[in-house]
Amino acid sequence: MELKNIEEHFKKQFGRQPMIVTAPGRVNLIGEHTDYNEGFVLPGAIDKKIKIAIAVNGTNEVRAQAMQFDEMHTFSTNETKPSTGWVNYLRGVSYHIQQASKKNIQGVDVVIDGDVPVGGGMSSSAALCSGFGLALNDLFNLGLKRLDLVYIGQKTEHTFVGAKVGVMDQFASLHGKAGHLIRLDCRSMEYEYIPFDFPDYRIVMVNSMVKHSLAGSEYNVRRSQCEEGVALLKKFYPDIHSLRDVTAKQVDEHQKDLPAIVYKRCSYVTREKERLLEGCEHLKKGELSAFGKLMYQTHEGLRKDYEVSCKELDFLAEQAKNFKGVAGTRMMGGGFGGCTINIVEEKMVKSFTTAMQDAYHKKFKQIPEVYITKIEDGARIESSGNSA
Repeated sequence: MELKNIEEHFKKQFGRQPMIVTAPGRVNLIGEHTDYNEGFVLPGAIDKKIKIAIAVNGTNEVRAQAMQFDEMHTFSTNETKPSTGWVNYLRGVSYHIQQASKKNIQGVDVVIDGDVPVGGGMSSSAALCSGFGLALNDLFNLGLKRLDLVYIGQKTEHTFVGAKVGVMDQFASLHGKAGHLIRLDCRSMEYEYIPFDFPDYRIVMVNSMVKHSLAGSEYNVRRSQCEEGVALLKKFYPDIHSLRDVTAKQVDEHQKDLPAIVYKRCSYVTREKERLLEGCEHLKKGELSAFGKLMYQTHEGLRKDYEVSCKELDFLAEQAKNFKGVAGTRMMGGGFGGCTINIVEEKMVKSFTTAMQDAYHKKFKQIPEVYITKIEDGARIESSGNSA
């Protein structure tokens, strides 16, 4: 990804040398909708990134331009109210980073570009929050740790966007390590790097081209249903705090005590937790085929029990499952659109891409975008500019 373009664009727009920061999107191999249930997730940062050029401007205003949308927005560093659109993420990070650091920031000029697909389930919003937070922290010597920036990004999603997301997306963007996935405990925030060393395979995302928003009501409904399940199960297990503390067997034993839809949600989450821990052991042993089978199970759980898939994602998953050279496939992300994630033999990637696009076009009269990725390092400062 060319960094020179955004640097030159910034200098032309604002007449100064900027700091350049990159922050990656993420994939999550297994462990979907488990983060806000205090479970485990297994994400990795990818080589699709948000690029940010930024410099202090000597005012109390943030002037931000998104090259992708050819839009410019301005807001005060004292702004406390949400707006709409991509600039809302910058507003939220500006507010919460000052709250967390107990320090005020000056105004900055910002140019944003990147190749993380918007609405593709690869967390472009988390990458934006992570990159902007990392830039402000460095520019103004705020002294925050990367974990602090994770929570700032999450608070931005909660309070400025209205999406009650967990911490996985921001954590992966800020803590990614090339060639490794991150087994993150979303309760304790302890993490372990799990090797993902399969040089003959690539991670391939196929975009259903169905757009979704994590701020959509259904995402928050799922979270509420899980919380309802915990409240009901507390009658039998008083010490539990979340579905993290419950086994799938326990959920099954109390099926009659739960509303049918709540049982389905709790059943999926607890089984997914167990699949993830099993999957990490397979990856440590290099057992990709066994790991891939767990991915298929996850998709079925998301389709039948959590009910966040859609006909387009189901079609893509079914096509991939029957394609030679695919070790595993499932829908990825919040649901109701976005991408499937596939582990594909490198020598089969080209034919896989053609086959998936042809089949999808025949079925839905649209050609899906395909993204071929690898696991990369997390957010970083690529070059220093002016500091406060």
